[in-house]
Amino acid sequence: METLRCTIKDIVSKLINKEIGAIFQGKMELGPRALGNRSIIADPRMEDGKDKVNEVKNREWYRPFACSILEERSHDWFEMGRLKSSPFMSYAIPVKEDKWKKIPAVIHVDGTCRLQTVNRDQNPLYYDLINEFYNQTSIPLILNTSFNLAGQPMVFNPAKAIEVFLDSKLDFVWFPEIEKVVV
Repeated sequence: METLRCTIKDIVSKLINKEIGAIFQGKMELGPRALGNRSIIADPRMEDGKDKVNEVKNREWYRPFACSILEERSHDWFEMGRLKSSPFMSYAIPVKEDKWKKIPAVIHVDGTCRLQTVNRDQNPLYYDLINEFYNQTSIPLILNTSFNLAGQPMVFNPAKAIEVFLDSKLDFVWFPEIEKVVV
């Protein structure tokens, strides 16, 4: 285990290089979803992304994943209908068919994805991470799932984040508030 200084660009480079990581920042979210403060994150373009992240989390192979998307790009990628946003991952929304091959790691077998729209006011750092991923890949979203292993509660403090990192196949844990990553 090693601790390094890092930036958002460094984290995006890790995602692009098919590393699976976790983010630990701010206050823990309440409720059933990880919304960018306690999240496992990955590149949604990975063909085997679902399998790899399910392996990291020790979950069944068929379990799907959600995505976090820049709110202003959500209508370009999803059939949002009258929804302007979906900030709490409450809905599984059809992915536009021309986007399916671009983000296989987050598409369910029925062509939908449970998504979280993110704007800068809600979570500035998480928004900046997704935006940097978009700047480097033209994909305005990342795979997001809760920072825990199967059957365990969400990570609640830095010590537990390190414990889960050591007990899993995560490639890194990012602590953006102190600009550190554990690898």
